Amino acid sequence: MAEAHTMHPLLLAPLYRRYLWGGQRFATNLGRPLPPGDDFAESWELVDRGADQSVVAAGPLAGTTLGELVRQRGRELLGRHAPRAVFPLLFKFLDACRDLSVQVHPDDTRAARLSPPDLGKTEAWYVIDAAAGSRIYAGLRTGIDRESLAASLRAGRCEDVMHSFAPRPGDCIFIPAGTVHAIGAGLLVAEIQESSDVTYRLYDWNRTGADGKPRPLHIEAGLEAVTQFGPVAPVESQPSTAGSPGAGAATRRLVTCDYFLFDEVRPRGDWAVGGDDTCHFLAVLSGELSLDPRWQLPPLTTGMCMLLPASIGQQTLAATAATTLLHIQLP
Repeated sequence: MAEAHTMHPLLLAPLYRRYLWGGQRFATNLGRPLPPGDDFAESWELVDRGADQSVVAAGPLAGTTLGELVRQRGRELLGRHAPRAVFPLLFKFLDACRDLSVQVHPDDTRAARLSPPDLGKTEAWYVIDAAAGSRIYAGLRTGIDRESLAASLRAGRCEDVMHSFAPRPGDCIFIPAGTVHAIGAGLLVAEIQESSDVTYRLYDWNRTGADGKPRPLHIEAGLEAVTQFGPVAPVESQPSTAGSPGAGAATRRLVTCDYFLFDEVRPRGDWAVGGDDTCHFLAVLSGELSLDPRWQLPPLTTGMCMLLPASIGQQTLAATAATTLLHIQLP
């Protein structure tokens, strides 16, 4: 049981999702050993949703699920954010070798009215890699309202009203619930979101599925869920020391919202994190971070993720040159 051991930094095993639009960049770009196949679409790194559970992969708590820790040892894990029925965030990597469908997610109020009730889904994307010609679809062109969006969807011409742009690695795009959006072909993305699975598919580029039939659309429910109009651009992030108590890091605050704080961190030598009575999630995009030797855990290398429980206090991590990581906290 989770009660048997002292809390320690939590290396979590990824959960892979294989879809037609996936690829192999979890291996080529993130250094992951993958089974045979070229359709690895999503890698869920932090999840507590029913049967979908992150499992501790190393250390005395190996084999324990994130859900068990939240519900049995919430104060140790979450600190001042305890108690919680579930871990409120989900973090994943996505390898989009084809355009994903155009979607919208409801906000918390609308999702709470569903059966069964769920959370809404506000999310943010960080672009890790962008092939030539790839596009992000985020928001609607200026002047497009609900009626013109509905007309374009029913005519199968959603691309006529969507705002899009060519992203660059390092771009962050904030997608509040109620925003029409799609990740385009050629993008490798890290995504942080509310832990929700409510998605309305508005448009699928007039494609057919593996069975030769179009995939179902949810146009009426999706139109009702759209609350954000106008274009969405990459965030203009600012240098920040928030959430980084120690010196020795160049930190960009990407997103501050009601659900998460999202930073890009480039440590210079030793980097201190934690000690503020909450948990911290780290995803290494390049370089290497070494933990305190007392934990007897391997260093974090490219593509590895870790959850630091609140109860272990401030940690000093040693970074190699050219280390870049994503740092997520609850607000």
